[in-house]
Amino acid sequence: MHLEIVTPETKIFAGEVEAVQFPGIDGLFQVLNNHAPIISALGKGIIKIDLNADFERTEKSSSLIEEDKNPKIIRVGIKGGVVEMLNNKVIVLAE
Repeated sequence: MHLEIVTPETKIFAGEVEAVQFPGIDGLFQVLNNHAPIISALGKGIIKIDLNADFERTEKSSSLIEEDKNPKIIRVGIKGGVVEMLNNKVIVLAE
């Protein structure tokens, strides 16, 4: 599935992923490939991304993305936002 994480300042991430875990306002939840359509509010926390392949960092996003011990997992801290998944495309509007 395709994931995009966007803030008012910049696009933090765009690429193909296996799974994404979000900090929902009522707790953590995860979406996988072919997940049902969903729109949800996000709280403060960490978005955990399981990558399909390597991705290219930009100057603006590299300071916002943390790498895990596993090279196929990255983390992005957010203060809140909204996520929408539709037709295997996930868009996160984050603070």
